[in-house]
Amino acid sequence: MRPRAAIVGIAGLRLAPEEAALFRAAPPLGAILFARNVEEPGQLSALTAELRDLLGAEAPILVDQEGGRVARLRPPHWPEFAPAAAFTGGPTGAARANAALLGMECAEVGFDVVCAPVLDLRLPGAHDIIGDRSFGEDPAEVARLGLAVAEGLQAAGCIPVIKHIPGHGRALVDSHLDLPRVAVGLEELALDCAPFAALADAGAWAMTAHILYAALDADRPATLSPLVIEQVIRGAIGFDGVLVSDDLCMKALRGEAGALAAAAIEAGCDLVLHCNGVLAETAAALAGCPALSEVAESRLADARAAMLARRRPLNAGSLTAARDAWLASAAA
Repeated sequence: MRPRAAIVGIAGLRLAPEEAALFRAAPPLGAILFARNVEEPGQLSALTAELRDLLGAEAPILVDQEGGRVARLRPPHWPEFAPAAAFTGGPTGAARANAALLGMECAEVGFDVVCAPVLDLRLPGAHDIIGDRSFGEDPAEVARLGLAVAEGLQAAGCIPVIKHIPGHGRALVDSHLDLPRVAVGLEELALDCAPFAALADAGAWAMTAHILYAALDADRPATLSPLVIEQVIRGAIGFDGVLVSDDLCMKALRGEAGALAAAAIEAGCDLVLHCNGVLAETAAALAGCPALSEVAESRLADARAAMLARRRPLNAGSLTAARDAWLASAAA
């Protein structure tokens, strides 16, 4: 049975029998885990292994682990990682080393896809949902450090997910709570797209923005817009990798989970995320979600191959020294 084109959440620290039954009947491609699923390394490693036993050895298991505010692996069992903004203006080696260390922590407990780096611009007056998750206002700087992070994650054996394409930096509201509507013209939007274009061939996945860009599609947010996906993400930006939606549970979107999943895939996403772990809603999302397409399957294979080509034996001591030297000088 081909899996559904979906990455889903689960409720707790272990896979519940009813979740396992659902995944056998309507298998998602993979899973995404959150703080509610994380207790300590042994438990987490057992959970990721259990998910792969059920979904397949290459089932992607995702985690949002950017550093700073967005981190599911936290002390005392995992190190505290600095946010993206701490590396702005610094050497690419420091950002790459930090990402490699972060990726090593993720890979050790079974994650193979890390939802980072954030390539959104940090713009004055915008909602602070992005804030220090961004490398700054300059598209070239965001691209430079974003590429370093992607390479560091790949070196550690993780596939990066650049987000939130084609750009979340101008949002005035939090898309977790409402639908942002961006009314600027094409010239400003081209700046937002520039970091994503620079990383279009980096072997990363990309995550869509639940944002309505009036100059591109006056009726639909990017996740649900064939115009934005075909003409901007696949066209102007030139991204031909795995395109995954942001979480369909976010309040920027309205509608039943299965209908939203179908609409996002129809619009051009390869995969959808459904993250809340509520069994009935997950079942509805899987029921409405189409099977993984052959094109998406090929893109998944390409991303994994790019990661394997860049994977390296890593020295944690030298990576830590490179990262910490910059952070110490920046704090001085």
